[in-house]
Amino acid sequence: MNIASLRSSRRGLLRAAGAGVAVGFLAGCTLPVIPKRPSADAAAARGWIRFADGRYTLFVPRVEMGQAILTALKQVACEELGIGWDQLDAVLPDTRQIARVRATVGSESVKDFALPLAQACATLRDALAAGVRTGELAAAERPVDALRSFSARAERRHVGRPVRLEQGLAIVRGQPLFAADVRRPGQVFGRVLRAPASPELRSRATAFDAAAARAVPGFVALVEDELLVHGASQGLGIVARTPGALDRIEAALAVQWQVEGSFGQPDIDAAVDIDRRMASGRLARQVHADRIEGTGPWDVDLRIDVPLAAHAAIEPRAAVAAFAADGRLELWVGTQDVFYQRDVVARRLALDEAKVVVHGQRVGGGFGGRTLCTVELEAAVLARAVRLPVKVQWTRAQEFRLGFHRPPSSHRIRARLKDGRIEQWWHGFASSHILFTNAALPPWLQRLTDLVGDDGVARGARLPYRAAARRTAFDLVRLPVFTGPWRGLGAGPNVFAIESAIDECARAAGVDAVAFRRANAEDPRLVRVLDRAAEAAGWAAADRRPGQRGRGVACGIYKAMSYAAVVAEVEVEPATGRIRVDRLVCAHDCGQVVNPDQVRAQCEGNLVWGLGMALVEQLPVAASQVSAAHFGDYPIPRIGEVPPIEVLLVDEGEPPTGAGETAIVAAAAAIANAVRAATGVRPQRLPIVLHGREMMPR
Repeated sequence: MNIASLRSSRRGLLRAAGAGVAVGFLAGCTLPVIPKRPSADAAAARGWIRFADGRYTLFVPRVEMGQAILTALKQVACEELGIGWDQLDAVLPDTRQIARVRATVGSESVKDFALPLAQACATLRDALAAGVRTGELAAAERPVDALRSFSARAERRHVGRPVRLEQGLAIVRGQPLFAADVRRPGQVFGRVLRAPASPELRSRATAFDAAAARAVPGFVALVEDELLVHGASQGLGIVARTPGALDRIEAALAVQWQVEGSFGQPDIDAAVDIDRRMASGRLARQVHADRIEGTGPWDVDLRIDVPLAAHAAIEPRAAVAAFAADGRLELWVGTQDVFYQRDVVARRLALDEAKVVVHGQRVGGGFGGRTLCTVELEAAVLARAVRLPVKVQWTRAQEFRLGFHRPPSSHRIRARLKDGRIEQWWHGFASSHILFTNAALPPWLQRLTDLVGDDGVARGARLPYRAAARRTAFDLVRLPVFTGPWRGLGAGPNVFAIESAIDECARAAGVDAVAFRRANAEDPRLVRVLDRAAEAAGWAAADRRPGQRGRGVACGIYKAMSYAAVVAEVEVEPATGRIRVDRLVCAHDCGQVVNPDQVRAQCEGNLVWGLGMALVEQLPVAASQVSAAHFGDYPIPRIGEVPPIEVLLVDEGEPPTGAGETAIVAAAAAIANAVRAATGVRPQRLPIVLHGREMMPR
């Protein structure tokens, strides 16, 4: 097959526009496809667990992206059914095999899905014990204490213990688990070319050499289709017999692009500059709204700036799309919401929802970045054009330049103290959108969402310490780069700013940093993790040689449900300002622990993210786009930079909550506070960069 050029009909385009769009928006006020979030209850859970021919199958209602939810939910099922580990198969379902479930986000998989699953498994266990072997069962609600998985009195075989990791052996052996591993008969390879500019700027191809492209060995098709739009970027599709041919075809095309508008890093910095915004008037959105006396001196007055940051998942996103002879479309994807992918592709291609089947694959790192329909739609459009199975895999440069990122934020925190306590607290900050991302919402719709604010931006901004008066407010600004959910959403930057200021409050009060937090914390569970981390780190015996070593502490609450405290030890070279983290100790409380090994692994991942946030990660912007093309442009921590890590799990019997994002609230701030202790320099901009001349004795 050698197709020179394929164009969609205007009539087909109008049908798609009338159905609504998801990521790219056509002219007019069409609404995006809205993700649906059904509740996870026992009735829904009955569809997740099946028994046939002497074996149990668990259709796991969550996406596996390294958090080991396949393993954790299998533990719950085996425990409740009273069966051995090898009697149950845990599989990732496609969209035909279970009813719709909501996206895998928010550290809520164990919190919201484990209990309904246990209820359903208990129903199945009792039915099988009564001799029932066929038919549908209605899940019976029963008290938590009556469930083997969660009763405080139960003797458990699986829950609360380390177990063999599901898919672990397959990962080691390199077996196909990811979307990029999928191979279909007759499969070809596609790519969508876009202008070298942020997809927030309107852009399109104005000229290209189609004849030169057709002459490249392996050429299959050049696809022009208005559905290949991403934000305001109109793409040009190419299809080839081999992945290598895609590079040669792209070079031969020599596409010329038209881009409307331009920006650089100074424009982004100015847009979120908190001092400019505070000087211009009142910040629009409130978290705490107490009256604060604006005149008079402050004991602490601190400016904190946090840059753009990428998800930096090791696996670039990929999708395979194939049309059957009957018009049915199958997709193999690595996404956090397979049902949303079905909804978007069906609407955009004007297909009956029943004609679209989405197979969820293991995801090689999600972190909130695999929630929209991007490469999946590209693969479907190209497959429709050439009527062959098409695999599209973004390059690393596309991951950086076309994805959405953690927005930058700028913070001003002021505090007045009285008798070792916070008398007045004033935190103002500016950032860009997270939940209401510009990667999915056009400007007119995002302006409507601004009326209610953005809870993702505000996450973690609520002060967890006592204060006689608290005022926290923020502003939102649409930026010329895509911003959206990033591990912990706003909690990482917001708590970094808060814990940096709390450290300065302790210094201003002349009180030890741990003692100050303990005396002012409002939640006893926060005090509990703080005490455990400080004790394990030997806080009272800290080595505090000026100009060389320092210890720092930070703590925080994630989504009002999970708690973490971190102690960091750092060493700074006085001559160069080079910072080395020597040790991280974390106490973590997410309630009842289903799998201790995997909760520790999630904590370790969060701590390494905090290390990167503090010391190396900053997404560069230049020439109207994210300018990073590879990890040389956007370094992440290397194994030699990761210190010994100690994680203490605090489990006092509270219900299970979430572990996937909690420790990130404390990791970076603990490192920054340790740098402050070692050098006398308060880090106010991330990543932390010190020079020898900046260091001084404390």
